[in-house]
Amino acid sequence: MRIKNVTLSALLPLLLLSCVGSKKFKTLQSKYDSLNKNYASLQSDLKNCNSQKDNCLAENKSKDSKYQSQIDDLNKQIAYLKQNNTQALKQLEDMSVISSAQAASIKQSLDNIGAKDAYIQSLQSAMAHKDSLNMMLVSNLKGAIGNLNDNDINVKVDKGVVYIDISDKLLFKSGSYDVTEKAKKVLGKVALVLKNQPDIEFMVEGHTDNVPFKRGVLLDNWDLSVKRATSVIRILQYKYGLPAAHIEAGGRSEYQPVESNETSAGRAANRRTRIIVLPQLDQFFKLLEKK
Repeated sequence: MRIKNVTLSALLPLLLLSCVGSKKFKTLQSKYDSLNKNYASLQSDLKNCNSQKDNCLAENKSKDSKYQSQIDDLNKQIAYLKQNNTQALKQLEDMSVISSAQAASIKQSLDNIGAKDAYIQSLQSAMAHKDSLNMMLVSNLKGAIGNLNDNDINVKVDKGVVYIDISDKLLFKSGSYDVTEKAKKVLGKVALVLKNQPDIEFMVEGHTDNVPFKRGVLLDNWDLSVKRATSVIRILQYKYGLPAAHIEAGGRSEYQPVESNETSAGRAANRRTRIIVLPQLDQFFKLLEKK
């Protein structure tokens, strides 16, 4: 009996130590699993961000190539005219068949060509600045909106103009112009980016498919498209504080479809609300006035 008691006394600390070690191991294992899960999520976010960045760079590179080609052609024309005019002036002076007034006039023409060259350079600089601002705006919008379904919201640049297309499935219930709670949160993210650009002006356009519609005070798709546009504007103005003086409302009804209305998928794509960041044409008009 004494030997048995001694044996139990010796084994008891070992059993307690094993129990405590197992609990601590399970706790550490749980923490490790959680950290691994967070790491995988961060890796996925990083992959998405890199993909968005690559898309923006590719789009910007394509536009830069197009504009640069046009500018190179203009520069070649200017160089050709300069060369021909200089040769013609020298030949005329050597032959002494022109008056000093005529020579001065030709020289003035050459000076004008130089001024045109400087003017083209200023336009090139203005276009590059505008394109960089647009790409920055698109990048900020995509980053703020996050990983929403591309069928629900799409941010793009087309011919130097930024468009934000939001499907009616996200914004409204069928046949309604009341903005859903989920959509209000998305509009809040868009508003935050637009609010950080105080000089930006934009238009909100409502679009429908070609299915005839009439309900309550709404007489047709014209009414529905305008009501949906103004509903979005009220959220941006009253809930998120965007200045009303910088906002325009428009209803396009069924008359600017992006897909064929012959299929249900096409009609779904056509039912959308579009936010258009309006180009600041006054800056280019000022350049023209200087010319």
